[in-house]
Amino acid sequence: MEPNRAKEIIDADVFVNVTYHGIPVYLQAVQEDVAKIFPLDAMNHVQEVDIEGLSETGPIIL
Repeated sequence: MEPNRAKEIIDADVFVNVTYHGIPVYLQAVQEDVAKIFPLDAMNHVQEVDIEGLSETGPIIL
C-alpha cells in the first residue's frame, strides 16, 4: 500500500477494510513506510508494521 493511500484511509468517513498479510486490521497511523495497526480480533495487540504488507479490500457498506 502507498503511504498516501494509507493516510486517506485513516481520514476516511467510512471504515475501509484493510488486511495485513491477509489478517483484517484497523489502521491507526502512518509515518513514512511504517503503519500502526491492530488486528480486529485483538484490539489490544497494537503493532508497527511495514506498509508493504497492507492491502485494501474495500469499504464496509452500512
